[in-house]
Amino acid sequence: MTLAAQRILIIGGGFSGMSAAIDLRRRGAHVELVELDAQWRNYGAGISLGPATLRALKQLGVLDAFLREGAAGDGVRLCLPHGPQVAELPTPRLAAPDVPGGGAILRPVLARILADATRAAGTDVRLGCTFTALREVGEQVEVDFTDGQTRRYDLVIGADGLYSKLRAEVFPDAPKPRYSGQAVWRAVLPRPPEIVTATMWLGPRIKPGVNPVSREEMYLFVTEPRPVNDHVDPATFVSHLRGLLEGFSAPVLQTIREQIDDKARIIFRPLEGLLLPRPWHRGRVVLIGDAVHATTPHLASGACIGIEDALVLAEELARHSQVPLALSAFEERRWERCRMVVENSARLGEIEVEGGDKDEHSRIMRESHAALALPI
Repeated sequence: MTLAAQRILIIGGGFSGMSAAIDLRRRGAHVELVELDAQWRNYGAGISLGPATLRALKQLGVLDAFLREGAAGDGVRLCLPHGPQVAELPTPRLAAPDVPGGGAILRPVLARILADATRAAGTDVRLGCTFTALREVGEQVEVDFTDGQTRRYDLVIGADGLYSKLRAEVFPDAPKPRYSGQAVWRAVLPRPPEIVTATMWLGPRIKPGVNPVSREEMYLFVTEPRPVNDHVDPATFVSHLRGLLEGFSAPVLQTIREQIDDKARIIFRPLEGLLLPRPWHRGRVVLIGDAVHATTPHLASGACIGIEDALVLAEELARHSQVPLALSAFEERRWERCRMVVENSARLGEIEVEGGDKDEHSRIMRESHAALALPI
């Protein structure tokens, strides 16, 4: 198989960058991946994965590892604050007939699975390193690195996240990440036997939920309106998170509330978003993942669309003989799907913050999940 680009640099070792490395190596490219964090760490609690994400993990060849180390289940249960279930969002089995349509896993565990697959694929991984400058030289990109080296590539892929250094370099006028007025709390807790799939309780402005991440553990997530993106003292995390659940009398949720303590690995994150208008490439440098379409988690699809970017980019590089044609085709396939996820997720957050129209919220959820189930 001949790729339009044979020697490829990936900047950033998150989910999108690792996925690109795995698929491009499988197609025969020489791939280097540089990651500034020398320990290649991935912070976070749990991450929910929908049907399209499981389909993408299967295409990458890591679905079996997810099923061994994470948790899979069908449907998303929607409940009233005092407990009764009122609806269930379907999760079609896109990965395989015998694989549930959704699931979750601890974020560092998924990162380890992808990192192992990245190395096993033969990627040249250089940790504690990133670029300092890059310039086009003919049909190549010459890159200077923080370790003093200079190398040339047929293509550079920027997968360095929401605060992308490469985006600032290539698109200096790009929009900045925008705070949504909402934050999310996450914690890892023991899993009660009655929690077998993703479950959410629909409060007027606060929305808690849980999702199993293994046989023994689950993660709790709670969205909270916060008009100002101010600092929250970690010493207050336990009391604050418990307080957010005080108005929910559902028995299982109150049991969960009592388990929140200093061992719960609580993480607080203000929710920000970004959608970079097209183009997403300049010359032989292209951006993928959060570097161009960072989304809030309301559709549980941020990792999904980043991993899909990697798969589609590799497909288009294999389909076209010239890099510019491949990059244009990649953007054409990805723009509408990624725009939909970012903008619909942002609207869901606005409705929750405002205590707005629940029918609109339900409609957006249904339409978005239906769109995500379509082929990429």
